[in-house]
Amino acid sequence: MLSSLHFILTYKCNFECDHCFLYCHPFARGVYTLARMEQVLDDLKQIPGITSLGFEGGEPFIYYPLVLESVKMAVKKGFKTDIQTNCYWATSQKDAELWLKPLYKAGLSSIDVSDDAFHHGEGKETPAKNAAAAARDLGLKVSSICIQPPEVGRPANQEKGNPIYLGGPKLRGRAVEKLTPGLPVRPWEEFTQCPFEDFQDPKRVHVDPFGNVHLCQGILMGNLFHTPFREMVAGYDPHAHPICGPIIQGGPARLAQVHGLDPGEKFVDACHFCTILCLSLMDRFPEILGPRQVYGLKP
Repeated sequence: MLSSLHFILTYKCNFECDHCFLYCHPFARGVYTLARMEQVLDDLKQIPGITSLGFEGGEPFIYYPLVLESVKMAVKKGFKTDIQTNCYWATSQKDAELWLKPLYKAGLSSIDVSDDAFHHGEGKETPAKNAAAAARDLGLKVSSICIQPPEVGRPANQEKGNPIYLGGPKLRGRAVEKLTPGLPVRPWEEFTQCPFEDFQDPKRVHVDPFGNVHLCQGILMGNLFHTPFREMVAGYDPHAHPICGPIIQGGPARLAQVHGLDPGEKFVDACHFCTILCLSLMDRFPEILGPRQVYGLKP
């Protein structure tokens, strides 16, 4: 049962990180309007299970008045709220407090700060640390998102064999282009499950400025600007979904088999393989794979 929803407030971002799930950049299309936000919030009140909302991007603070008003509206409607940010605006702890205090007063519950080398390099004092310190002083709950560069090694139970990719970024979006070269690969037949998403009983979805409801970045349940969200959720049949159904049955490997795709190569991990498959299937299923810019394609 769905318990939370994250708004992709905008696809625009002042950064262009190699690991970005969504291929965000300074010229990306898509940002919520206040009217659209209010429409979606009213729609969400019809689904009792959803109690918490996240606001992310892209970088939501690029549209600070919008994110502030969105938090105010969500809190008034009884939702807990969270923001994910790269903290570019936190040039000092004192300055960070100027940005955060109105959100705290509006009822923001928590903030997640991206504090890693992809965003801020290796410095000891980063904008994310400034933001975290200011948030704690205000009384906000703070979490740090620290995504490590790709790692290669052997799992604890493997003494022999070739090294494999052990972790770091999820290899979706721009990471497929920027981070997979040079990493060890495995036969596509080995990827028989999705290690991250529960397509059968999703607990969280993302909704973008175009109304797309993402079960995973670029894999859609539908569009809530075309179908009321309550109706969409009630009608979601994971096994009938042409992408999620095969993945539930047997991961990306089964997705390739069901749709008659012959990968003919090896991949770093399940996310890498799944992204390549979705790119191949996008023209066949344009309503459930997209938007195109999430896959690095022109809209």
